[in-house]
Amino acid sequence: MTTDEPSNRLNTKAAGIIGLAVMCSRLLGLLREQIFAALFGGGLAMDAFTAAFRIPNLLRDLFAEGALSMAFVTTFSKTIARGSDEDAWRLANKVATMTASVLGVLCIFGMVFSPELVALLAPGFDPDKAALTAHLTRIMFPFILLVSLAALVMGMLNAKNRFGVPAMASSFFNIGSIVGGVLLGFWIDPHFGPRALIGLAFATLIGGGLQLAVQLPSLARLGYRFRPDIHWRDPGIKAILLLMGPAVIAASTTQINVLVNSMFASTLGDGAIFWLAIAFRLMQLPLGLFGVALGTVTLPLLSRLVVGGKTQEFRSELARALRWGLLLTLPSMAGLMLLAEPIISVVYQHGKFNAEQAAQAAGALRFYAIGIGGYAALKVLVNAFYALDRRKTPMLVSFVAVGLNLILNWIFTFRLGWGHRGLAFSTGCVATFNFLLLYFLMQSQLKGLESRRLLSMLARLALAIVPLVAVCVASSHWLLADWQHQALLPKIAALLVTVIAGAGLFAASGILLHIEELKELRDAFMRRLRR
Repeated sequence: MTTDEPSNRLNTKAAGIIGLAVMCSRLLGLLREQIFAALFGGGLAMDAFTAAFRIPNLLRDLFAEGALSMAFVTTFSKTIARGSDEDAWRLANKVATMTASVLGVLCIFGMVFSPELVALLAPGFDPDKAALTAHLTRIMFPFILLVSLAALVMGMLNAKNRFGVPAMASSFFNIGSIVGGVLLGFWIDPHFGPRALIGLAFATLIGGGLQLAVQLPSLARLGYRFRPDIHWRDPGIKAILLLMGPAVIAASTTQINVLVNSMFASTLGDGAIFWLAIAFRLMQLPLGLFGVALGTVTLPLLSRLVVGGKTQEFRSELARALRWGLLLTLPSMAGLMLLAEPIISVVYQHGKFNAEQAAQAAGALRFYAIGIGGYAALKVLVNAFYALDRRKTPMLVSFVAVGLNLILNWIFTFRLGWGHRGLAFSTGCVATFNFLLLYFLMQSQLKGLESRRLLSMLARLALAIVPLVAVCVASSHWLLADWQHQALLPKIAALLVTVIAGAGLFAASGILLHIEELKELRDAFMRRLRR
């Protein structure tokens, strides 16, 4: 996608490009965790690495790809919409300078106080495990600075309707992490004991640097040149900071809840944190393909519509994006829930990662999948609230969601004894609750959100999913009946046949049931095929 011409309609082509790029990144992320799980297993070592990476990674989601990115893209897009590229570049320089300064200081504090952070965020770790986690955290903390700058560059490119390169950037993070992690880990300890995790930690920084570097040539071609600018008394900076405060909470409810889950999981013995992490990663595959793509495309579009005062078009495009998000993720939910065990086995059950660990991760995946539709819709809805400058609404809803997650964690994990599965179920329930509440609030704000049309689509979607469910159930009793004892290649073949058959029947059923969005997808595919 290379055109700079603004469009007042949801760009499904751009969403498709982003979706494919994000899917590539998600697959590489899976490969990364698959290799690390095979080398280190699914117990103490990967628990320590996952918890250590999660500390700077949480800050990434709160600032880089959460509040900072959302606030910056909203303000930057509005500046461009007012017709001033020069003003937009000046704003970008101020934000980049401020980000590098503030996060540089934050990195120093994080590295110094990493033992205290680990004690706070993983209270169930024993002293040796906590010490290992703190050492890894200290190495990886600068990752937040690299990835925050990468997110700013991504935001500038997206606002200028460049979507492909930014979406592919995270793939280079995974490539750097995999290649660097394996080589450095082997150099430190050829047997890949806990000491080899130091190599993985340094490789995380290599990956973060690559994620930033690959985007810079595209930005330079647009005419941007970085010049340090410490004059932060600027209306644009003020607007970004005002948006960021509430967004730190509102845009990252899911990640905050995942962190809370990790705190609970640290008390459940070795492996629970990593099982939850890989289950969440698999759940993010369809979310990355559809939800993230729609969220990325809709934010600049909705911001332009607000600047233009086009309320009716805003309502229409928001409703359309929500329908697309639910249409493309709810079938994935059914598939992940029904095929969780063989999927986890195919992806992760290699090397030191054994069958028992695979079964534990599959239990978490099944419950995480419950919230996948809510996650996708939230990506769109939260952006819409910020485009309308109603940033306090998602913030207040997020407060409620975090509190609800704490209560549900305690009930499902300790009162009902579901262990890490209860944590995953709580996260899925909270995501769905968060979406429903924000949806009704947005509907009230816009005095309508084509709800009747959405409900009609959901009813037909439920019917279209029935054949997909039937295929998965039949495969579980036939092709995958003995999956625990199948060799890898036959198991992969059986899964592929099941997924392709289920997806095909779902698409055919949806078209017969006159789901308009599926017809659009079919027509777009046929046009591309004819070309």
